[in-house]
Amino acid sequence: MKYYIIAGEASGDLHGSNLMKALLNKDVNANFRFWGGDLMQQVSDGLVKHYKDLAFMGFLEVVMNLKTISKNLSFCKEDILNYNPDVIVFIDYPGFNLRIAKWAKIKGFKTHYYISPQIWAWKENRIKDIKRDIDKMYVILPFEKTFYENKHHYPVEFVGHPLLDAIADRTQVDEYEFRKQYALSEKPIIALLPGSRKQEISKMLSVMLSVVDKFPEHQFVIAGAPSQDFNFYESFIKNKNISFVSNKTYDLLSISIAALVTSGTATLETAIFKIPQVVCYKGSWLSYQIGKRLVNLKYISLVNLIMDKEVVKELIQDEFNTKNLSNELKIILDTKKRSDIFINYYDLEKRLGGKGASEKTAKFIFKAIKN
Repeated sequence: MKYYIIAGEASGDLHGSNLMKALLNKDVNANFRFWGGDLMQQVSDGLVKHYKDLAFMGFLEVVMNLKTISKNLSFCKEDILNYNPDVIVFIDYPGFNLRIAKWAKIKGFKTHYYISPQIWAWKENRIKDIKRDIDKMYVILPFEKTFYENKHHYPVEFVGHPLLDAIADRTQVDEYEFRKQYALSEKPIIALLPGSRKQEISKMLSVMLSVVDKFPEHQFVIAGAPSQDFNFYESFIKNKNISFVSNKTYDLLSISIAALVTSGTATLETAIFKIPQVVCYKGSWLSYQIGKRLVNLKYISLVNLIMDKEVVKELIQDEFNTKNLSNELKIILDTKKRSDIFINYYDLEKRLGGKGASEKTAKFIFKAIKN
């Protein structure tokens, strides 16, 4: 069978690669063409466009790049027609994917969506497009099934969260060798996860690194995104207590004692590794002002949203400053507070539905297109 997969971000590349591996287990003749990244390219050589050329952060940035986005949409449609896949699999990335899905449905292609757009957070009116254009939706958060089926009467499959597979199946790192390879000291590590896009990294790292001198007994290690070169990060490393590793976030988290994390999928990854964290977010003034009027949620981190309570501290916009970040980091380094966080993390993992998301999704997709 021929599969056309569209993932537009680093997390989509991860989940897309695992889905492709699972599809190959079901369909030995599987052929892929995809928008994604390095991980998907390791599975197949069918890369069309890399996600690092697609991701635009915030409302203002999207407006400024409308011409590029329009060209990508047109190119994608032409490429799909030339490839003529048995199914198109969309992975998150709704601004782009839902536009392609509308066109694809009219053209008669089978449309499956893995990892739902977060319409429960904002743009709930997208449910009309999803009902019209998506043949099957696979959701990865437990409350999404209730949202779709009870509120909107649209059947979906809850397959569990693919991060559980990605983290459980990874090769365990040798801490001694890891520290030696990256010239890390024996001090306890505080991991810094500033995001994957240049715009957000620049905003987040300047504040995250402002607390380094307040914690001389720890070392701070930046988790470099695979889409960015070291040259970009180099200007931020101005202290001997700051180190850098590239594309080794899971290995870094596995040996860290705490983390400062930009809001997004990384908050959930950090929680699954059972690492106490402070969740951070700061966007452009305009993007934030628009966003807070459109998004109706109590929390911004997936950890707190799934648990429906504050498990991890969130520092948003003006609250994300040196003083607050330093105070919150001291709190999560406290032994008593850490035990409470661990208990909540274990409960969180139970709610995520266990391993096997990629295999379940692959099974559903293959069965649907084989019939």
